[in-house]
Amino acid sequence: MPVLLLAGCTSAGRPAPPTPGAGPAGTTTAAPAATGCRAAVATGRLPDWADAGFSGDTRMPHVLGDRGEIVAILFGHPLTYARAEGPTNKILWVGRPTSGSPDPTASTTLVITATLDGVGTPVTREVAGGPGPSTVDLPAAGCWHLRLAWSGRSDTMDLVYRAAS
Repeated sequence: MPVLLLAGCTSAGRPAPPTPGAGPAGTTTAAPAATGCRAAVATGRLPDWADAGFSGDTRMPHVLGDRGEIVAILFGHPLTYARAEGPTNKILWVGRPTSGSPDPTASTTLVITATLDGVGTPVTREVAGGPGPSTVDLPAAGCWHLRLAWSGRSDTMDLVYRAAS
């Protein structure tokens, strides 16, 4: 009888990420292991609420936020530090639609506060106008813990940037 063993690591106090899907459509690929890194790139269908503008059975590499409030669609997969040529680290950020009115006093700018695993010094990137198309370059290879804030909303996720080859 075959036995399937699954292993993973999470850092204490961080909630487990939602399951991006089931079966072949929700296939995920784990990022290289790092202390407390939970980056998992799904290669199945995008969430229904995030596939506007795409046609058919859209399958794109993507990472769903820990709370399910935002998805990072990775056009530049794998994300790479110090990429000399080829595609950029293009990420399309799509926020889950809300049923209520957004806080009119909250900034719509998507503020990304990224901390390299094990380092602790955060860097900030911004996407004017809120979730949408962006190029997000970070200053080193490794697992980055992201806190994402926009329009009075927030979510978190881990993304891995590999060293350029």
